[in-house]
Amino acid sequence: MAKRVTGPEIEKLIQLLAKVPGLGPRSARRAALHLVKKKDQLLGPLADAMVEAHRKVRICSCCGNVDTSDPCSVCTDERRDHSCIIVVEDVADLWALERTGAMNTAYHVLGGTLSPLDGVGPDDLNIRGLVDRVVKGEVRELIIAVNATVEGQTTAHYITDQLDGLDVRITRLAHGVPVGGELDYLDDGTLTAALRARTVI
Repeated sequence: MAKRVTGPEIEKLIQLLAKVPGLGPRSARRAALHLVKKKDQLLGPLADAMVEAHRKVRICSCCGNVDTSDPCSVCTDERRDHSCIIVVEDVADLWALERTGAMNTAYHVLGGTLSPLDGVGPDDLNIRGLVDRVVKGEVRELIIAVNATVEGQTTAHYITDQLDGLDVRITRLAHGVPVGGELDYLDDGTLTAALRARTVI
């Protein structure tokens, strides 16, 4: 059994860092060591920022985004086109789409996808809130931007069924050949999706 070479406080820091996505036990040890070495420049300010975030961060009751205000800054931004909503699985997807600057719309975060095998049903996701937003009549288009997985497609179909009969245009992200992608390196599913979603040039 390996001997402990640090105090319990540092061990706890390592264990907590190891729970962060992308950090395993070894990466967490390196990160913890770096933070401890830069205690005044990094560890203190990081601890303060985390306490502040814990105190102020909340989930937007309208769209499910993470912000320090409710409704969030996206929902209250009058410069956005609120008649168009991009539906995403997670806040990380919202942030990724915002980075592109391609559209200036509203969003709706589902909080995951339907997955009966994992016990995730419609009531576990923020689907009811989405339907309620559409029922109000101000939304003209929904862009379904879920991942191209079986669960993602199942969720997209479920949402479409829930909105059947409502006056809203439902579109989804194109799937297929990525920009700069070479056909020889793509999997069969991606190539099939690209062929089916072909467009006129």
